[in-house]
Amino acid sequence: MTFVQLIDCKTSRFDEMDRLMDTWVEQTRGKRTASHAVVGKDRSDASHFIEIVEFPSYEEAMRNSNLPETDKVFRELVALCDEMPTFTDLDVVRDEQLYAGTARRFFETIGTRGELPPLDGLLAEDYHDHDPANEQDTMGMDAMRREVEMWRGGFDFAFSLDDQIEQGDRVCNRWSWSGTHKGDFMGIPATGKRVTMTGTTVFRCREDGKIAEAWWQYDRLGLMEQLGALDGLER
Repeated sequence: MTFVQLIDCKTSRFDEMDRLMDTWVEQTRGKRTASHAVVGKDRSDASHFIEIVEFPSYEEAMRNSNLPETDKVFRELVALCDEMPTFTDLDVVRDEQLYAGTARRFFETIGTRGELPPLDGLLAEDYHDHDPANEQDTMGMDAMRREVEMWRGGFDFAFSLDDQIEQGDRVCNRWSWSGTHKGDFMGIPATGKRVTMTGTTVFRCREDGKIAEAWWQYDRLGLMEQLGALDGLER
């Protein structure tokens, strides 16, 4: 579940605080786990600022807090404040942008090299997958994991998201896919060919951001042609 922390402070030295945060960003590059941050100034009080920091989860936020650079910056930040800042911890229970973020992480995760990471932070346990290439819908997160592993066994691949459109609990994703055929896929031995494909996936998300259902459309025929599976039919 996405986690948000609100940092409420009063300072007459905002420019110094802003430079301090830039320093923290630079020092924690590659280590910090914050995924998004916004700083707002109170229109009725020029010394009142609220920073909104988003993390993938509470656990990731705690890992971020435990960085030595974060502890050092926090002490310097307190010294710049007119009074002790306050912190409010929030679990996000509804955010339409959360759905698009989950979709992006799903495509990134299934294209990860090495062992497939857990999907329980992305998919609902009773996930329902509609793929016209399969005779029966894929039901459940574990079954979807096996489906993903089948593709990963055949290809080293990655997705590129070309468009995302959100409406209500749905996210429509138009994507491009490219991969190297490294292993058996649908009975076709590895060819080493570099192949591409385009498609669209519509996700239905739950309030907690997890994907509950998906509908896929993609150019599987074009993929099979690139792999040479249609050569015999053309002669």
